[in-house]
Amino acid sequence: MACGCSTTGLLNTVEAKGGVAVSRNIAYAQGARHGLDVYAPRRRISGRPVVVFFYGGSWDSGARGDYAWVGYALAQQGYVVVLPDYRLFPQARWPAFLQDCALAVRWARDHGGEYGGDVSRLILIGHSAGAYNAVELAVDARWLTAAGVDPARDVRGVVGLSGPYDFLPVRTDELKSIFGPPAGRLATQPINHVDGRAAPMLLLTGDRDRTVEPGNSDRMAAKVRAAGGQARVIHYPKLDHVRTLGAFAGPLRWLAPSLRDVTAFVNQRAGFAPSDWTGRGRTLAEFPARSRAFRQIGPI
Repeated sequence: MACGCSTTGLLNTVEAKGGVAVSRNIAYAQGARHGLDVYAPRRRISGRPVVVFFYGGSWDSGARGDYAWVGYALAQQGYVVVLPDYRLFPQARWPAFLQDCALAVRWARDHGGEYGGDVSRLILIGHSAGAYNAVELAVDARWLTAAGVDPARDVRGVVGLSGPYDFLPVRTDELKSIFGPPAGRLATQPINHVDGRAAPMLLLTGDRDRTVEPGNSDRMAAKVRAAGGQARVIHYPKLDHVRTLGAFAGPLRWLAPSLRDVTAFVNQRAGFAPSDWTGRGRTLAEFPARSRAFRQIGPI
């Protein structure tokens, strides 16, 4: 559930940024960890999906600035991207970070249209612990409902990358502190809130993931489908925990088509056909020196 934050900083330096306007340091609630950034295509067309992206970091680390490259990568697909911070351990324990994420979704629904988005086309995306946050918001309606959002009406789709959705028993002292006494931990698992009514899901996982067992995605999707909902899992045989998301970055897209798969899902769920959007960022061929270097680095 951890991230390679040193490499996320490196990806920030190489990700294509053309055609994207960034609005930073917007408060969605009171508090130091309640800020967000918005990445939006400079070219205004109607009907752009509004994507809320939640980063991972084991619920104890991470900052939105480390993931600017994700904001740029998704905005260059034609989306308005909202990238929030949320409270982390030890300041916060379950469910405080879910409540924060729900408030960020409320802000995106209320304000996404100001940046060229269509808030009726709202998509939640998360990686690792952020995937847990996104999926839990979708399947357990109490968090979004308390924030004034109707998940059945307002959320069109959910994407989880390398997410823990069914990870009991927790094995570290820190996770035991985050998720509370044993008697209440079943209620913390997204898989235990599936009722088939959540928005359709796309769950991506790397078969070389040693941080979050890939079976989390398979079990979650099977439970959703058994309840009458829609869920698809894509396995990437050569990817580990962080490279499912790392492959979003321009220099790393040769690793796997995770960005393409996510874009296809978002466009289908949002009814979005960005035929006139040409600012998709540079290709691998435009990063020859950096691409060779990235092929030699360790896990990101």
